[in-house]
Amino acid sequence: MSISNNVSSLQSNQQFLNTTANSIKNQSGDLSKDIPNLIIAENTNAIDVTAIKTQDAMLGSLLDIKA
Repeated sequence: MSISNNVSSLQSNQQFLNTTANSIKNQSGDLSKDIPNLIIAENTNAIDVTAIKTQDAMLGSLLDIKA
């Protein structure tokens, strides 16, 4: 995966988090589904951030080797 793919995934997750939070706020959703979905989205965001950090470190190492 590339950094742009992970950023796109983060943006999609943010949109999902916003939609779910609004559903909870307006009491229009099912909490038994919304809360686990929020936990899954949070974990997915953490994975994406870790992947971006790793890809950034690898790119930095490659640039150091090239220089």
